[in-house]
Amino acid sequence: MLELPTLYLGLLGSAIAGLATGLGALPILFFTRITQNAQGVLLGFGAGVMLAATAFSLVVPGLEAATVQINSSVYAATIVAFGIVLGGVFLWLSNRYFPHEHFFKGQEGSKQANLKRAWLFVIAIAIHNFPEGLAVGVGFGGDDISNAIALTVGIGLQNIPEGLVVAISLLGEAYSKRDAILISLITGLVEPVGGVIGAGAVSIAQPFLPVAMGFAAGAMLFVISDEIIPESHRLGCEKSATAGVMVGFVIMMFLDVTLG
Repeated sequence: MLELPTLYLGLLGSAIAGLATGLGALPILFFTRITQNAQGVLLGFGAGVMLAATAFSLVVPGLEAATVQINSSVYAATIVAFGIVLGGVFLWLSNRYFPHEHFFKGQEGSKQANLKRAWLFVIAIAIHNFPEGLAVGVGFGGDDISNAIALTVGIGLQNIPEGLVVAISLLGEAYSKRDAILISLITGLVEPVGGVIGAGAVSIAQPFLPVAMGFAAGAMLFVISDEIIPESHRLGCEKSATAGVMVGFVIMMFLDVTLG
């Protein structure tokens, strides 16, 4: 039976994390440019936070939950690995078949949809953000609320610089400040959708938790490797981006240990 408090927590946590994207876009009211080096650092920071969240807040708890179900390390590793692969395949298919456009890589997915360019950007970032909301929702669907809170804080933290980079990129595409902030906010609102799905699935079938955590981890890993890190390196600022990854990873690890 679906536990409504868990569903509400998943919705609330993912909504808070998602709204941080819009919050991050607000500084464009005061300035409209940041250096390429700063963009690399900000994107790298987001990748580091997501990487640590994947490892410490999803994979490790997923392995622990699977071990509790059946006292077998082989079973735990297999079931979580299956979820990781499933999550990666889901994101790969989403990128392949949903029409969308990245700021730096151009159009991807189906070419059939006749959509305005702004909506292609929205879909691209929504595909990116959905796994983050899913991760938060799955976290609240588990038994460790403190782990879910750490995930919420970490994902929200990385969404702030991400929102700024998105908004500045939109300004570079000749969008107004109002539209740039609005689009950034809309892209963050897909996270509560993922949050409800994640929390709901785990609440209905608690044994699904290890697979769900693996799925969210795999989806996040795909986003990190396929989108964020390549984008952080595209401007020739690889060292700065790598420093951002390390700082983000350490901060998220610290949050997970202290809050979770």
